[in-house]
Amino acid sequence: MSADSAEAATRLAAYDAFARDVRSELAQTGERMERLRSQGKVKSATYRQLFAIRSTLRDIDRRLAERGL
Repeated sequence: MSADSAEAATRLAAYDAFARDVRSELAQTGERMERLRSQGKVKSATYRQLFAIRSTLRDIDRRLAERGL
């Protein structure tokens, strides 16, 4: 395996790990939002912050999926 292909494999593994982390954080954020929703706290600052985070994570996930990651 050449140095270039080894570097490419390392970079791909890093992108795969990043994609997994984004999807995990997206799921956790959704769960936290659901807990707050069940407590009637949809107008809280925390819920609004989570909403913004979820929107960002969804966009990142969409972009990763478009590129096959």
